[in-house]
Amino acid sequence: MLSAMWLGYFLQMQGFFDSCFGAIIPLLPEGLLGVITAPLLHGNLDHIISNSIPIAALMFLLYQFYPLVANRVFILGWLATGLLVWLLPPIDILTGEYLYTCTIGASGVVYVLAFFLFFSGVFKWNMKLLTISLLVVLYYGSLIWGMFPEELFYTLNEPSKISWQAHLAGAVVGSIIAFVFKNVGEKKRKFIWEFPNYYSEKDDRLWQEYKERHPEDFLEMPYKKRDEIWDHLDELRKR
Repeated sequence: MLSAMWLGYFLQMQGFFDSCFGAIIPLLPEGLLGVITAPLLHGNLDHIISNSIPIAALMFLLYQFYPLVANRVFILGWLATGLLVWLLPPIDILTGEYLYTCTIGASGVVYVLAFFLFFSGVFKWNMKLLTISLLVVLYYGSLIWGMFPEELFYTLNEPSKISWQAHLAGAVVGSIIAFVFKNVGEKKRKFIWEFPNYYSEKDDRLWQEYKERHPEDFLEMPYKKRDEIWDHLDELRKR
């Protein structure tokens, strides 16, 4: 993904993508190409660097902890986000004026990955995956502000160049995909002895044999000794 992004940026610098060619242009047929190509194009060096770092980190987490669905999440997230941005009317939220916009950049994909990783851990309620969710919140929690138009927070002298529509679309798509795939992949393991009313004849027999062989252990004893006995019984049960 990083190689494709930087190759796209290099081609831009060589003049292969002039004006809005390859960008998402909402509601116009010529803008549909951008659904595929827009995440590979960037406005300047700062733009591509700011997207490259989270793409690298979040894609690593995606393929490391969700290998069974990683390809589907990535491809579906990419295409669905681009299509949703194309369908959203580019209207100034304060004036209602129609704006001709060209959207490029991988930030929509960044939002897909971040929101998928967060909500997938929550939906699966798996401690390891919840840890990943917390990491995403810790490092990328501020992404949530990018889902709203900058005009809501302060006055701009000129229209913002940041596409909050792409961010919002990516967040919505990532959350939906997390819900759709909540039952796919690694699930929380629950051992049989964790179920209520669990009874094992083998465990009971081991307990009775232990009491017969070590009656001295059932006299008054310090808590430390009791803990050692229970640890020993746990080892016997696992065997």
